[in-house]
Amino acid sequence: MNWILIAEQALNGLQFGLMLFLLAAGLTLVFGIMDMINLAHGSLYMVGAYLAAAVMQASGSFVMAVGAALAGTALIGMLLEVALLRRLYTRDHLSQVLATFALILIMNESVRMIWGEQPLMLNTPAALSGPVELLPGLMYPSYRLLIIGVGLAVALLLFLLVTRTRVGMWVRAGASNRAMATAMGVNIRWLFTAVFGFGAALCALAGSLLGPLLAVQVGMGESILITAFVVIVIGGIGSIRGALVGSLLVGLVDTASRTLLPMTLRQLAPPEVASNLGPALASILIYVLMAAVLFWKPQGLFPARG
Repeated sequence: MNWILIAEQALNGLQFGLMLFLLAAGLTLVFGIMDMINLAHGSLYMVGAYLAAAVMQASGSFVMAVGAALAGTALIGMLLEVALLRRLYTRDHLSQVLATFALILIMNESVRMIWGEQPLMLNTPAALSGPVELLPGLMYPSYRLLIIGVGLAVALLLFLLVTRTRVGMWVRAGASNRAMATAMGVNIRWLFTAVFGFGAALCALAGSLLGPLLAVQVGMGESILITAFVVIVIGGIGSIRGALVGSLLVGLVDTASRTLLPMTLRQLAPPEVASNLGPALASILIYVLMAAVLFWKPQGLFPARG
């Protein structure tokens, strides 16, 4: 184990954490502001990846593919909110869970009917296919650096949007007291539709950027949705700052444990034990982190204050 391996894994964890933030930010906005449990959030991530792959195959332009995925997924998200999810705001959480679980099944089958069973290819842009030398001896893929840059830029813009703009003030007011915000002239129904569409666009951005690194396939949103829920529980429900900190923690812990933990165990145990125990421990470590954070701070690291 040397400093190059540690630096590479730290960058991988940062990249994974920032993509988790794009998912968790939309999820925590919907959950924290609308009090809506949306299990279909990961399906929007899947739809964004499929739209990007389809447009990329048709046009050959990665920028056009990402733009089309953002616009198309945001539109789908707003249509879902207006047609179905708006009627669930006043229902209990069990009704929301059942309805959005049904949406997962519907969207998976819809994607399967449109694009088939086989995964789609979403290629890395040719200009970003090579590595970049960050330090002497440290080479890192340029496409992953792009993902890190985009994630940091979106985090900054989202922070400024929520804390420094009139729209952000409306969002915070709607989260704190819907009735008072309505009395002050804020159209809460359309504000919630816009917030849901924005969260769907963030899902599409994560899906289209991770598409070249992961398989674009049916059901790809379910596993990452569980991790996104872990993130918002660690960071604090309804908190953008908490979503960012939680995403970075989960990304770094998950990436480092999957690489470094098996290597460490090989120094302490027989190879057969290390090869079996290492991946198992790495897969549960983020849940151990969540349990530790909840034991220390039951409302998360940065709970939203309404």
